Amino acid sequence: MSSESVVHPTGSSRTAAYLRLFRIPNLFTAWADILMGFLVVHQGFTPLQPLVFLLIASACIYTAGMVLNDVYDIEIDRVERPTRPLPAGEISLGQASRVGYLLLVVGVVAAAVSGVWAPAGAMAWRGGCVAFILALCVLLYDGILKKTPVASWVMGACRFLNVLLGMSCAVMVVRDAQVGGYLPHEWMIAGGFGCYIAGVTWFARTEARVSSRWQLAAAVLVMTGGLLMLAWFPVVMTDAGRSELEMPPNIVFLLLMLLGATIIYRCFLAVCEPIPARVQVAVKHCLQSLIVLDAAVAASVAGLQSAVMVLALLVPMFVLGRWFRST
Repeated sequence: MSSESVVHPTGSSRTAAYLRLFRIPNLFTAWADILMGFLVVHQGFTPLQPLVFLLIASACIYTAGMVLNDVYDIEIDRVERPTRPLPAGEISLGQASRVGYLLLVVGVVAAAVSGVWAPAGAMAWRGGCVAFILALCVLLYDGILKKTPVASWVMGACRFLNVLLGMSCAVMVVRDAQVGGYLPHEWMIAGGFGCYIAGVTWFARTEARVSSRWQLAAAVLVMTGGLLMLAWFPVVMTDAGRSELEMPPNIVFLLLMLLGATIIYRCFLAVCEPIPARVQVAVKHCLQSLIVLDAAVAASVAGLQSAVMVLALLVPMFVLGRWFRST
């Protein structure tokens, strides 16, 4: 690109370019994971200090993933998405790289700092450890594995780890069977979201061109598996003798299956007509539905009032979504 063709935006347009680069509407799905995970282990939003630092950590690492995704995809975007901030010259490649890597570091540090306020009996180091692994997964996906068959599962692992990050500041309950300090139903919730996002990522893999119906259908099956895991976690809790549920397990199952049916229906329309417009609409709906799914899980363990606070993240997501694309 010649120097004459490079766009040099003003302050306000540069800010807008960064918000587009960050895919800012999607950030609220990452925060919903953190709030939901925190509610699962605390049934409330206290202690507040570690929650704030976990939200900062998640925001930084998620945004870094968006930035570095475009950094590594610059040549492809010049052909398929020439209006994105980097190929359009609104932000230089060097600037974006520095911002992306700095955000990763800040995210890991913020997660480690959250352990300072961890309650007695908690694994204070766990947040920093989970965030470090999450940052590595972001780098592996963006820089190495994106074009490989395991790419969708690595993206799913990122969402899985983000949920575990929200659950990281919890007191260990010695009498219960645990792995890494996490209870079985906590692993199932995180796994359900991870599996769901793996399916969404696979579904969106060829969103810029006509997709294969078989690929889309297989991705929908993976999403469905994740939704079933989320619907089944109350059964795992009750079988283990846990009594934190605010709703009967059968009500939680029906609620999550109803939400899942609306998601799968949108995806089914794209399978029937796999053109970019339909696939992109389905992907956007899947991402927006993450907040609703997080709120449903939060309602089942912490009550409707807490769930409404998670659901409120839809407001800034929809408002910002009017100006900034989420895909």
